[in-house]
Amino acid sequence: QVDLVESGGGSVQTGGSLTLSCTISEVTSSRYCIGWFRQAPGKEREAVASTYTGGGFAHYAIPSVKDRFIISQDNANNIVYLQMTSLKSDDTGVYYCAAFSPIPAAGVLQCAEMGKYNSWGPGTQVTVSS
Repeated sequence: QVDLVESGGGSVQTGGSLTLSCTISEVTSSRYCIGWFRQAPGKEREAVASTYTGGGFAHYAIPSVKDRFIISQDNANNIVYLQMTSLKSDDTGVYYCAAFSPIPAAGVLQCAEMGKYNSWGPGTQVTVSS
């Protein structure tokens, strides 16, 4: 497992932008699946986007974010970003990043499987208001 800390959350108006950062420490493997998840008040946690630190994979689990959010990574500094634009009130929630070490033979598509994530950050609050 690894340690994860999210940052960059805050309060913005509808249509605004935020970039969340997930800083990864205690790295014990060269390759991880990293996912962003969110939980709105009174709702279950849902997957937002995921990526593979080895490159070549990005998955957006929510159709409404595909044209507004971008997941990216800075492997030199062990940071994964979630750039969020055109924010809507529905994007309000606590955003978490999570990680797991993928099984090499299973391919990168496993990074899209929410149930496999076993290391979680404490979360960062995003509030979008009109």
